[in-house]
Amino acid sequence: QVQLVESGGGLVQAGGSLRLSCTNRGRISGIVAMAWYRQAPGKERELAASIVGGGTTSYADSVKGRFTISRDKTLKSVYHQMNALKPEDTAVYSCKMVIGEAEYWGQGTQVTVSS
Repeated sequence: QVQLVESGGGLVQAGGSLRLSCTNRGRISGIVAMAWYRQAPGKERELAASIVGGGTTSYADSVKGRFTISRDKTLKSVYHQMNALKPEDTAVYSCKMVIGEAEYWGQGTQVTVSS
């Protein structure tokens, strides 16, 4: 059984930072990729950052240079360090882990950036 638990969301002023965490409380063998998605009000969900294989990362243009995705050595947790936050970063952020051929999602955590 895989269960992803997220933490770290909240309210922050523009220019501030937040660090999101996502921990898999279930099995970890066969992890292919980890990623953070976000969905702003009235918009479609978008991929913010991903980390795959040996540690290759990729980012949406809108967050490049400000956000950093990382994972722990046990591959049980993935992190999302978000710096220089902007009001347009306000969204529900969800982690996703691809394990084998299946995708698993966290419950989502709200990030609100005030101007």
